[in-house]
Amino acid sequence: MKLASLKGGRDGRLVVVSNDLAWFTDAGTIAPTLQAALDDWAHCEPLLRGLAESLEHGAVPKERFHEHDALSPLPRGYQWVDGSAYVNHVQLVRQARGAEMPETFWTDPLMYQGASDGFLAPRDTIPLADSAWGCDLEGEIAVIVGDVPLGASRDEALAAIQLVMLCNDVSLRNLIPAELAKGFGFVQSKPASAFSPVAVSPDALPGWKDGKLHGALLVELNGEDFGCADAGVDMTFDFGTLVAHAAKTRPLCAGTIVGSGTVSNRGPDGGPGKPVSQGGVGYSCLAELRTVETILTGAASTPFLMGDDTIRIEMKDARGHTIFGAIEQTVERV
Repeated sequence: MKLASLKGGRDGRLVVVSNDLAWFTDAGTIAPTLQAALDDWAHCEPLLRGLAESLEHGAVPKERFHEHDALSPLPRGYQWVDGSAYVNHVQLVRQARGAEMPETFWTDPLMYQGASDGFLAPRDTIPLADSAWGCDLEGEIAVIVGDVPLGASRDEALAAIQLVMLCNDVSLRNLIPAELAKGFGFVQSKPASAFSPVAVSPDALPGWKDGKLHGALLVELNGEDFGCADAGVDMTFDFGTLVAHAAKTRPLCAGTIVGSGTVSNRGPDGGPGKPVSQGGVGYSCLAELRTVETILTGAASTPFLMGDDTIRIEMKDARGHTIFGAIEQTVERV
């Protein structure tokens, strides 16, 4: 089952999208918005599945689905927490600045709580007031959960995952060190994120297994291949573990979004990965490339995003068809 929120009001209009992303049918008779459906998922989910099946068989009215008409599946959310499940990424970044990595990073997930009062649509521009802030993309996988009880086990957390989507977790890298030095976490360095046009139920994803989504996360920068890391490889903490971590001391309400952190793969030799142009799987953010450059040459040479730079994040199935639609954004100086 594939769901989207078309533009119209702050929370969009819930629609069911065909498997090939060619068509949609209105789901307003079941729930006006995705959040409304999640709030009453036990009732709405089987009705939405029935509508999806009818759409595939041409048994309901349908219209052409255009990705540029879509908001992020949840245009705003009650909660957005982002983990760092690919510890390879964390290790590289710390290595570049000569910092030791505590052993607990391999056993206890890192996680921050980001702004969720308004997400960028998948084709919105990325507003940037100052290029000195070091604007970066971060290609990630994210899940939307139903209600998760306080202290949920990994298996309980995994069962609460209702939908999966892609994410561009925009970061302002040069603002991060000063914020972390205060010992109180991210605020200014983490502006609005964007999510894929479509959210997909786990059972509709052949690559979904044991709380991980296997498949290449395709990242383009200014029309050139930048990354194709496999999201199911080198993921230290699966989504069941991440969701349970978030729910350790508080329940999570339906509609909470949990991110994986930047998708990152090691090189075949266990060291830093290589750029796509050198036969590697590349990177899902500029910071990792800059880190590898620093490790290898002593200094980063690739700049962060500037005005008019474009990024694209997508995942395709075995036949080369897009699964979630594409996040396609241009940086706009404001």
